[in-house]
Amino acid sequence: MRSMTAFGRAVGITETKEITVEMKSVNNRYLDWSIRLPRNYAGLEERVKTTLSAAGISRGKVDVTVTLADVQTGDRAGVILEPDMEVARRYLLAAQKMEAELGIPNDLAASRLLTLPGVMVPVKEEALDDDAVWAMILPVLIEAATQFIAAREREGERLSYDLLQKLGGIREMTATLAAATEANISGYRARFEERLKNVMDDHGLILDEGRVITECAIYADRVAIDEELVRLGSHFDALEALFASKESVGRRIDFMLQETNREVNTIGSKCSDADMARTVAEIKSELEKIREQIQNIE
Repeated sequence: MRSMTAFGRAVGITETKEITVEMKSVNNRYLDWSIRLPRNYAGLEERVKTTLSAAGISRGKVDVTVTLADVQTGDRAGVILEPDMEVARRYLLAAQKMEAELGIPNDLAASRLLTLPGVMVPVKEEALDDDAVWAMILPVLIEAATQFIAAREREGERLSYDLLQKLGGIREMTATLAAATEANISGYRARFEERLKNVMDDHGLILDEGRVITECAIYADRVAIDEELVRLGSHFDALEALFASKESVGRRIDFMLQETNREVNTIGSKCSDADMARTVAEIKSELEKIREQIQNIE
């Protein structure tokens, strides 16, 4: 079991570049990528996704940031800017024309000109093509992914322990329901016979033992939860195995919890005893806590 919340970071240095990869994620129903690469190497996004998917990342909102910086200057690859002189010249000519025709001062200084759209543009280093950059990024990406997945597994182990503890408590409460049901049926027969006998005595009638047995059998069938308890035991076994699994099991756990809740609701509808009803409510409360926890499981 792995959590969907994690962070991983790795740095690699070549002769000319420092490569940094940072990964972080939060829970999400599906796999949602957000890949940020140097502008001139955005075409590497699919390679990043393929590599991380192959590493075992299958669910969550995953943010990946890759930066390249020049070892000597610290400038980030793809963010090195140079002025586009042709665009700057057009801005300047437009300002001069406005001054001449409209009679307004031309205050377009170089510092303002640099902030206008299109004046400063990124320059890609000609010596680096996508394949060369990918060769530098890949080992750093794999190291960051390794740390990221390890963090998911550590958090998953803590979640697994907590979930198993909660499931153990639910098993114990469920066991009390079986005993309570038997006691409830036995008590019902005694109460039913006593009330019926009092009515019969008041009217001078003879108690029909066969009728008593039939009515008690009908009641026992109506409140019996044996089948639900058997199915619950099966669901608990499946959940326990999923909680201990090393695979991506969040969706399967979610499905099993739905089935478990269905059986518990059926049991609750058959409860005529206040203590049993309270136990069912406690079981549902614990299942809801588990459901909240598994929203963060991959």
